[in-house]
Order: sequence, then structure tokens, then C-alpha cells
Amino acid sequence: MADPLPSWNDGVAKTSILDFVARVTTPGGQDYVAPEKRIATFDNDGTLWSEQPYPFQIEFALDQIKALASQHPEWLDKEPFKSVLTGDVKSVLAGGVPALAELVIATHSGMTTEDFDVMARNWLAAKRHPKTNRLFTEMVFQPMLELLAYFRANGFKTFIVSGGGIEFMRAFAEITYGVPPEQVIGSSGKLQFEMRAGGPVLTKLGEIVVIDDKAEKPAAIQNHIGRRPIASFGNSDGDLEMLQWTVAGDGPRFAMLVHHTDEAREWAYDRKWAVAPLDRALDEADARHWTVADMKEDWRRIFPFDS
Repeated sequence: MADPLPSWNDGVAKTSILDFVARVTTPGGQDYVAPEKRIATFDNDGTLWSEQPYPFQIEFALDQIKALASQHPEWLDKEPFKSVLTGDVKSVLAGGVPALAELVIATHSGMTTEDFDVMARNWLAAKRHPKTNRLFTEMVFQPMLELLAYFRANGFKTFIVSGGGIEFMRAFAEITYGVPPEQVIGSSGKLQFEMRAGGPVLTKLGEIVVIDDKAEKPAAIQNHIGRRPIASFGNSDGDLEMLQWTVAGDGPRFAMLVHHTDEAREWAYDRKWAVAPLDRALDEADARHWTVADMKEDWRRIFPFDS
């Protein structure tokens, strides 16, 4: 049979994936799991696509701030907008979640969900990564695309559970990953129903309802899916609670971390990266024998455009 994971090198990570899928899909086996219970959840940034020099939705928000600046002269003297407009991204990131939330509110609200979708899709169709000059939607990990397809071919339903904005991810998830919008879970803002001349619309308000990170991830899984996953994939401490929730269930369970170790082909970072460190989760993976995919050792090819 053809190798379902050709971009994965033979090794512990690949073997553990194949073994898990074989065990839960073999009728009559002691670890067999009925198809309706085969739920797999995947973080997005750093797990399914790159997240350097910072998560791509931040780049989207920065671009929108620059595009709207002429309408907001007050931003020239107000942080974090001032730092955005002077190109001081380091200071923006140093402001942490409050600063980023302010940027997201300013650029992701005051429009209908349809208008936001068009804006996001247009940006994704044109914006190129500053290092590779590739479209951001080309910066996906080929081994993870194969993994998504392999799981679905074996009766799994695959969900994205990410700290990224739910509407932003829905603009590309189906085309890029094969994950339909109803299977995307992410940070979200408040919506308001309005009747307009052209008919009813949903308007994005300037209020964040949930930031889907850390302990919010298992809560969001319960609220949106209603089943505990039997497999989960992440790459940072923000995914730790999702993986803990997954493996705590009965029966066969699988947890995997993507470890960015390949400075030559991608980036090398983990514990000390300020935006989304892989620290506590890496220790827990070692202690609990979760699978860790070492990009340098386990991935033969990283991006679809690699030769």
C-alpha cells in the first residue's frame, strides 16, 4: 500500500501515528473506536502552518491598521496604534494580549461578517510572507496536510481549535486544510443581528467574547463539539489543556506536539519564545510519553513547495 504519510521520516513519531490509527479503526480490536467518536482537534498557528515572525493574523491586523490610519489621526499618538504606524512591531508584541486585542477590535469590527470574509480572503490571496515571499496559505506544513487527510480517510472528523480568530480562519480553512467552517473553533467577538435595506446581516461588534487559548480550549471543545477528542495536536503551552483534556478520557488516546527545531528549513524556537512558548507542554509530553514531532528529524519535507 502507498505510504499515507510520505513527508514523514520513518521513526517513533510516524510509527506512533500509524499504530494509533490502526488500533482505533480495526473492527473487533480491543481499542476499536466507533466512527462517530473519532474526533481529532488541531491547533492552527505553529501546528498546521508557520507562525513566525509572529502569528499571521497579527500581520493581517497590522496591515488593516495602516490601511485605516488616515481615518484615525488620533492613532498617531495612541498606543499600540502609534507603534504599528512607526513599524515598531516589537513594542506592539510587548503589549501582550491587551494590545493585540485592541488592534483586533479596531480592525475586525464595525462590518458585516460577509464583508470581513471578503476582506480576509482578499488579503490572503495577495499577502506574501516577508521571509519566503510565499502566500501565507502556502506556508502550511505538508506533513500535517497528509496527517489531516489520513485521519479523515480513516473515519475521523477533524476540527481546528485555535487561539486565532474564528472568522479569519474560516476564510481559508476549507480550501487549505479541507476543514469546513462548522469545524473551526477559535477566538470570537460579539455579533449583532440587523435588518438593512438589502436584508438581514450579522455585524461584528467591538467586543471579544472568548480568547480560545489555554483552559478555554477544552471548554470550547465541549461547547462546540460535545464530544471529547481522542486525538489532539498542538505546538505550545497554549495547547496544553486541550491535550490534557484529550488524554484524560477513557479508551485509546493520542496527543502530539509539533516541535520547531529546524532553523534551516523553517525556524527553531520553543521555551523562550515570548509570543507562544513551548515549555510546560514539552515537559509534560516527556513525563507522560506524548508524541513529539521533531521537525528537523521527523519531517522529510516541511512545506508543499519544498523540493
